Amino acid sequence: MNDVLSRLYRRITMLVGIGRTTGVADDSGTTQTLQYKTPFDVRGNTLRMTEFGFSSGLPAGSDVLILSLGGDRSSQVIVATNHGSTRYGNLNPGETVIYDAQGKAVLLGKDKLTVKCAGQDIEVLEALNATITASVKVRLETPLVESTGDIVDNCESNQVSMKALREAYNLHGHDVKNVQAGNDSRTSEKTNKEV
Repeated sequence: MNDVLSRLYRRITMLVGIGRTTGVADDSGTTQTLQYKTPFDVRGNTLRMTEFGFSSGLPAGSDVLILSLGGDRSSQVIVATNHGSTRYGNLNPGETVIYDAQGKAVLLGKDKLTVKCAGQDIEVLEALNATITASVKVRLETPLVESTGDIVDNCESNQVSMKALREAYNLHGHDVKNVQAGNDSRTSEKTNKEV
């Protein structure tokens, strides 16, 4: 009986372990595999299970939580990971962040969504509304840009674009006051300074 309990105890203690990644990984298959090391051994081709919709390439030295199925160390799976030196901290209850080792982050905050680019480019697709802060420039590839300032001025009440205003200005003419009768022109010519 003691032998049975001893084997059961051993299997239970071997169910969960902690290791550290070596940097060797294979992300080409349907499930990522990693190599990790513990104080006792180095193991490769260990499956890493992740939540649907999330994937990452772990930096070398990341902590991993390892489950040994049935306490069998030859049948292991990695179920949790952490890289302490790059972990995004100080989150409020209910907030979620997606981040990488270079400092980029998407924070689903309590009051707003924040995208941190860490000095790299960003491409925003299919946004309903966007407020962007950039240190160099903002380039918008869109058929219409509206502003509460002066692209479509007073855009909440005015539907005329800068292009329409520019074309109207370039073609406009108006009567000129105090012109003599006869062959003199009474309407101004089109502007010679088109905008």
